[in-house]
Amino acid sequence: MNDQGVGILPDQTITRFQVVGTVDYTLTALATEAAVKKGRVSNFTSYSATSTTVATTAAQRDARERLMISLADQIVADLTLTRSEWAQ
Repeated sequence: MNDQGVGILPDQTITRFQVVGTVDYTLTALATEAAVKKGRVSNFTSYSATSTTVATTAAQRDARERLMISLADQIVADLTLTRSEWAQ
């Protein structure tokens, strides 16, 4: 996960950040410990950099939480859509 400045004023002040995240996952069969499904999901979210450090830190934390929820939702969707390929 990394933060990238995407809203930059002429004086080089960053006003908006984009948080990019990627997760590699492996679904493992408990009985055999064999990998039955592997995948990778990526997504992004953003937040505003305000005039106060406290507000910007809170916005960053919220954006990262939203990103983690989004990535988890993508993993669940991928597993649900491909269940017939790996379920026995």
